[in-house]
Amino acid sequence: MGSVDDDSSLVEQGLLQDEESRRYTGDGSVDFKGRPVLKENTGNWRACPFILGNRKYGVYIDLLGMCTLTLSASVPALKPAECVGSICPSATPSQYAVFFFGLYMIALGTGGIKPCVSSFGADQFDDTDSQERIKKGSFFNWFYFSINIGALVSSSLIVWIQENRGWGLGFGIPALFMGLAIGSFFIGTPLYRFQKPGGSPLTRMCQVVVASFQKRNLAVPEDSSLLYETPEKTSAIEGSRKLGHSDELRCLDRAAVVSEAESKTGNYSNPWRLCTVTQVEELKILIRMFPVWATGIIFAAVYAQMSTLFVEQGTMMDTTIGSFSIPPASLSTFDVISVIFWVPVYDRVIVPIARKFTGKERGFTELQRMGIGLFISILCMSAAAVVEIVRLQLAKELDLVDKPVAVPLSIFWQIPQYFLLGAAEVFTFVGQLEFFYDQSPDAMRSLCSALSLLTTSLGNYLSSFILTVVTYLTTQGGKPGWIPNNLNEGHLDNFFWLLAGLSLLNMLVYIVAAKRYKQKKAT
Repeated sequence: MGSVDDDSSLVEQGLLQDEESRRYTGDGSVDFKGRPVLKENTGNWRACPFILGNRKYGVYIDLLGMCTLTLSASVPALKPAECVGSICPSATPSQYAVFFFGLYMIALGTGGIKPCVSSFGADQFDDTDSQERIKKGSFFNWFYFSINIGALVSSSLIVWIQENRGWGLGFGIPALFMGLAIGSFFIGTPLYRFQKPGGSPLTRMCQVVVASFQKRNLAVPEDSSLLYETPEKTSAIEGSRKLGHSDELRCLDRAAVVSEAESKTGNYSNPWRLCTVTQVEELKILIRMFPVWATGIIFAAVYAQMSTLFVEQGTMMDTTIGSFSIPPASLSTFDVISVIFWVPVYDRVIVPIARKFTGKERGFTELQRMGIGLFISILCMSAAAVVEIVRLQLAKELDLVDKPVAVPLSIFWQIPQYFLLGAAEVFTFVGQLEFFYDQSPDAMRSLCSALSLLTTSLGNYLSSFILTVVTYLTTQGGKPGWIPNNLNEGHLDNFFWLLAGLSLLNMLVYIVAAKRYKQKKAT
């Protein structure tokens, strides 16, 4: 009987230990003092308001830049003299220097915070807890929602203050809120969950390339268990789980092949000669992500039309409502409103319905979500093309083709294209945030988030390149081209159809890439 009692005691002790361990996060996160964190006291939605508020209003370097701009618009010595009639004195070199210093500080601060804040916010949810994984999917939706709330405020209230109350106050108010956001961010420190820093991912990737090149003459064993990996349960990379071996890109596996010399000496400490399987898989994952990442550039080129050719199209339409004239650029507000509308609809309506059919925690996979967004972007460009066809037809009927004047077609006919673009954002851009966070190695999440944001800038460059090529080709022989100064004699609709066609081709490439993509295998 004594042995039975002892066994029962051991079982009870084991259950108590399991219960105790479940109180802590299972993803290796720690508090700000480096200690394991209790789920009930940290992270989750309780920590997110401090992070989302900081994303909306700024960060450290950002505050310095905003304060500098405020001073350049307020202090008489730092701003150009007032205009006298139609004569406006130029700024001095020192005034230019202060102004551009502020702009570059804001750019530097924004570049630092954007890829990190979404990853840090998602780190507040435990990957090993099924309930918190669902909440993590919602976080990305509400993260993007908060960005657009900030955009709505800045493009309406702040712009009005700058135009009617002065640039000093217009810059000063955001600077004040940045200061408050930074303060609130630090107040939330005891609530945060932190992932241990794993060092430079760029260095680790270079090590894999160098080690695999040095061992290019070695054969890769068929049995992947013979490749080098640390014997411990945890990875050699701080703050990262081990990654399972994949059969793709086997040439990189040479970096994890133990040479005869290394086997004899037992010296495995030089990462430029020998890498772990996890380190090799980090680079493989990044390479596997590349085709999916590249298809985001075309989408970003479509998104760039909102602030370029959509505005040009709007200037040639009727912008009046009674005695009030609507600035064409202000219609981008409908894109923001669309995002604000679609985020809660997606998170609270579409996801629960989709979950019943797909059985997936988030309703759709990240790849499915991005694909839906790419399809909506085709509809967006098609809607813009149809509006332009109607506008050109009206210009022809009213004999306005040779006159650079707006046609009597309400600018509100542009609303559908803005609304569709907002819906496409919610699916594609937020899907990208989810994809690059979930599929990236644990110690490379900020880097991969930065790559997802890089598509936006590359999309703008691509849009400019396509526009340049189209302008060159369509103006041959003295023709006005598709996009002349007088849009009434051009064919902007053809340009929109071109982007719609490129988007369709891009979606087909994406489908192939998404089908071939293999999910990461984290242990």
